Amino acid sequence: MNVTADELAGVVDLFGGLTRSELERALDEAAFRVDGGTVGESALEEAIDDALESYALVACEAAEVASDDELSVDSEPLFVAGPAAFPTLPEGAEDVPHILDVDRRRFDRESLGESARKRFSDDVERAVENGDEGRCRHLLEVSYDLEAWAPVDVAAERDRLEERLE
Repeated sequence: MNVTADELAGVVDLFGGLTRSELERALDEAAFRVDGGTVGESALEEAIDDALESYALVACEAAEVASDDELSVDSEPLFVAGPAAFPTLPEGAEDVPHILDVDRRRFDRESLGESARKRFSDDVERAVENGDEGRCRHLLEVSYDLEAWAPVDVAAERDRLEERLE
C-alpha cells in the first residue's frame, strides 16, 4: 500500500497525533483490510519524509506540545497533521480508530505552533542560503498556512522569501 502525504495526515488526524510506530500500525491495519497487505518500510519512510518536507505533517516532541497527561516526556516524537495538509483517509482506514488502542490526543496549539515555526525558520534559512527558488516558493505558500494553523507570526521569514524571489 502506498500513501500520500495527505493520507498520512488523515490517519494522524483521526487520533490528534501518532508516533511513527503507531502510524505504521494504523496503516498496516488499513492495508490489511483492503488487500491483506502491509505498508512497505521504504515506501512509508519516503511518504513520511515527503509529508514532513511539504508540511502536511509536523513532527514534534510530546514533552513540548502535549496537553494529555498520558503522553510520557520520554515518548517517541509525534506526528500531527500540519498546516499544508488536506487530510484524507486512505482506503480501509475508516475503522482504524476502533482497532488501535490509542485515545484521541490534544495538544497545546501555541507550543505546537512554536515548534513548527522554529523548523520553518530553519527551512527558510536553508532555502535562501542555497538559492533554491522552488523551495522558497513552496515555503512562501506554507507561511500563510502556518499562520492560519497556529498562533505564530512568520512575517519576517515571509519577507526574506519574498526578497529572495524578487
